[in-house]
Amino acid sequence: MPHSSWTGSGRTATRRRTAGAIGTVLAIGGILAAGPGAHAVSGDHKEAGKPGQSEPVMRNLTPKVRAQLDRAVTDVLRTTNTPGVTVGLWAPGKGSYVRAFGTADKATNAPMSPRFNMRIGSVTKTFTVTALLRLVDQKRLRLDDPVSQYVPGVPQGNRITLRHLAEMRSGLAEFMHDPDFGKAFLADPHRQFSRAELLAYSFKHPVGFTPGSKFQYSNTNTHLLAMVVEKVTGQRFDDHVARHVVRAARLKDTFMPEGAEFPAPRAHGYTDQTADGSVADATDWSPSAGGPSGAMISDLDDLRSWASTLAKGTLLSAATQAERMKTKPAGPEGVGYGLGLFDNHGWIGHNGSLPGYQTVMVHLPRAKATLVVHTTSDIAYKGESLSTKFAEAVTRTVTPKNVYDIKAP
Repeated sequence: MPHSSWTGSGRTATRRRTAGAIGTVLAIGGILAAGPGAHAVSGDHKEAGKPGQSEPVMRNLTPKVRAQLDRAVTDVLRTTNTPGVTVGLWAPGKGSYVRAFGTADKATNAPMSPRFNMRIGSVTKTFTVTALLRLVDQKRLRLDDPVSQYVPGVPQGNRITLRHLAEMRSGLAEFMHDPDFGKAFLADPHRQFSRAELLAYSFKHPVGFTPGSKFQYSNTNTHLLAMVVEKVTGQRFDDHVARHVVRAARLKDTFMPEGAEFPAPRAHGYTDQTADGSVADATDWSPSAGGPSGAMISDLDDLRSWASTLAKGTLLSAATQAERMKTKPAGPEGVGYGLGLFDNHGWIGHNGSLPGYQTVMVHLPRAKATLVVHTTSDIAYKGESLSTKFAEAVTRTVTPKNVYDIKAP
């Protein structure tokens, strides 16, 4: 089944093989079917992964270091049997590294390219929450408004706030964990799910804890935020995000598909989220379960720009960005989740995963460095997401004091 991740690790296939990740590659967003884990975490923010002032933040991307990156990425590609991966790393004054490895199509052995469009999974959540926060800046809503003020029928909707939804602390059940959703998805991966259908899978389960008290990744949260945006603006969510977030950020190749369309140039994506566990080509599967949680398409250049915009808060007021960056513990040591983004040992951004594809998109403010990773498979390697394996290999090489590292729960 699809998965959304912010952690970029794990999954919750209907066969319940593992728990899934926060918007692995946190779930359809990150890992679609699982989300930053099916586990819940309480507590307050704790800063981690910050290098000392006297230590270098990032190595210069010299020919020697680029060769080391080639070896590190190639080793992960070979070890994990990933069909293809693209890696983009940019840092002012340090250089850049943009490479593609492996094949974009196992049938033809066509090579990967950094110019491909890619499905970005839960990275979509960063756009959805940004749309919400821009409405906060316009004073059209408040983060501490109850969701019941905008969407009727939400369990404990009078206690769950928009803030709880954006920071993954609502307690609402992840619809992807529902067995009936899993059966429906596996029966027909091309099926177009409606938002009402998806929320019904969630709402038949009780709220798991007092809203705000714990962290639990759930794609249900972001679907509800999209409904709030529609209620307040009177516009279709896809249209509003295209105009007020994507266009405002001057992105050229980022969009929310209407259905399963996936324009060329693109790479094929491979998954084992099938009824019998066999590997299938998921390139043209429907991303409708992802929707505002994980259906968007983008490319390396746009995500390079968006990562910086997101981390700097370019589209938001300083006060609203400060609220967004108040991260709280979200599972693994050194990882915190704020309002639609995470801080992973100093790297700010999100990951994403859905059948066939995984993405990591992060920015390291102290080095002004940006890292984007795309993989053409979501098949976990020893319980870890592929995108985490590649991002860890790259950051261990160039920013050893700030290693991207989100383990499967």
